[in-house]
Amino acid sequence: MERVALVLWMHGWMKKRWCWSARAYTPAAMTKVNLSVVVPVLNEADNVAPLIAEIRRAVAALGAYEIVFVDDGSTDATAARIRAEMAPGDLRLVQHKTRCGQSTALLTGVLAATGEFIVTLDGDGQNDPADIPLLWQAAQTHSAATPQPFLVCGYRVNRRDSWLKRRSSRIANAIRRWALNDDTRDTGCSLKLYRRELFLRLPHFDHNHRFLCALAIRAGGAILSVPVNHRPRLTGVSKYGFWDRLWVGIDDLWGVAWLMRRMRRPEVVE
Repeated sequence: MERVALVLWMHGWMKKRWCWSARAYTPAAMTKVNLSVVVPVLNEADNVAPLIAEIRRAVAALGAYEIVFVDDGSTDATAARIRAEMAPGDLRLVQHKTRCGQSTALLTGVLAATGEFIVTLDGDGQNDPADIPLLWQAAQTHSAATPQPFLVCGYRVNRRDSWLKRRSSRIANAIRRWALNDDTRDTGCSLKLYRRELFLRLPHFDHNHRFLCALAIRAGGAILSVPVNHRPRLTGVSKYGFWDRLWVGIDDLWGVAWLMRRMRRPEVVE
């Protein structure tokens, strides 16, 4: 009976954690690039224009690139401000008709992207685009040394968040390390870089962006932590509160722990 209850719970967890809208998006045929910068946004009208300018400066020397903004159902002028910056042709906008959450917006952006490598960051300006070349260099060094898949994750050396947010993150990280055997220093940092192919092999569910490092480890990947800058939010408000992150996080933690236990990676020999 306990096993039946667990199966039913997992079925319900996966069902309520999945957003189908991202599966419906099919990107138009476009020229492929080396690097796609994917930025999910929700009501960040005052932040997007300066962020786009910073991203362009940061990635200009890294080869062919594109910037893909995913507007997750904003009700302000976010989409209009992004369209106003599209003149150079390196910027694309994908929109959700209704809000589906950050993880689904991230999936939509990666599906729309054409780059072999994906770099992600938040749309609130707290992640510093100037750090993207550091993640890019770590990825290239790792790729030259081994074929092992990887995820490069920034860790914020001087977080510019409230005391409550920093404290809750420390507690959450400690619980996550215990439950998932994931020693990543800062899984909550949205500044990450990985191959598109790896991301699309990971399980997708609502809030899975909080567990990308553990899921990459589950897929046999290495986690490369790189120290990055962190900045205070200058405009707008956070889209997450303490309690909603806590209760959803606990529910998801047990689901991901179950996924980690059930994974088997065979050693394939031709």
